[in-house]
Amino acid sequence: MMVSDLVAIDMHTHAMVSAHAPARQAGGDAGQAAARYFGSGSSFPLLDEIAAHYRARKMACVVFPVDNELSDGSPPVPNEEVAEAAVRHPDVLIPFASIDPHRGAMGVAAARRLISEHGIRGFKFHPNTQGFYPNDRLAYPLYQVISDAGLPALFHTGHTGIGAGVRGGGGIRLKYSNPMYVDDVAVDFPDLKIVLAHPSFPWQDEALSIALHKPLVYIDLSGWSPKYFPPQLIQYANTLLKGKVLFGTDYPLITPDRWIADFAKLAIRDEVRPLIMRENAGRLLGLD
Repeated sequence: MMVSDLVAIDMHTHAMVSAHAPARQAGGDAGQAAARYFGSGSSFPLLDEIAAHYRARKMACVVFPVDNELSDGSPPVPNEEVAEAAVRHPDVLIPFASIDPHRGAMGVAAARRLISEHGIRGFKFHPNTQGFYPNDRLAYPLYQVISDAGLPALFHTGHTGIGAGVRGGGGIRLKYSNPMYVDDVAVDFPDLKIVLAHPSFPWQDEALSIALHKPLVYIDLSGWSPKYFPPQLIQYANTLLKGKVLFGTDYPLITPDRWIADFAKLAIRDEVRPLIMRENAGRLLGLD
């Protein structure tokens, strides 16, 4: 995978259905509510289909499941299945894993195995759906494994479409996704590469401050159409954070075609666009 040959690297795509599942509809009630929230439809692509979608656009993508099984009973797409798909499609798929920190020592052992035996390139955490504060010490052994391997940890931050519009928000508590809790992680694991996923509404200024203050903290732009980006995010992406902001969609909930069309209308400097679209991610992921 040569970064210079790619149009873009999408830092945030979801494996929402397993090839071994009996139905193509996935995500449980919360996932289906998210599909309605984003207007994306209720049928989700298989991993091979995700690869074809991005290959047709000369893009690569970071792809991951989300391990919510302990909180909602829905088994995720297996991490191993994501890794196997990346072996089949090494030109477009960059495999991340997801392990709920509540899995404890078994989760830590699984992380080591996924890194050493399956070539996993990073880990995704969703504090809202997994029900934990990122600075909870229960997650620290897992972070240590990721840091020791020199891999990125990607944290959902801010508002979420998961459970949006469902009675009681589907039990999802937004408080867990304040990025200031991730600031503690950046202090306690100073060598851990961290990505704050999404414009962190309603804590956008907090996310910008953390990324400015901590050398290894980045921001991905997934989960929102660029037409909804707050002005300060655009300002910092153009200037002080131009080397730390990353293209991301939230595919299949938001498609790269839709995101890029809206991004083209923003007042982003010509020299900054390739940094956001592919070059920053290439450096973060060690692809260049």
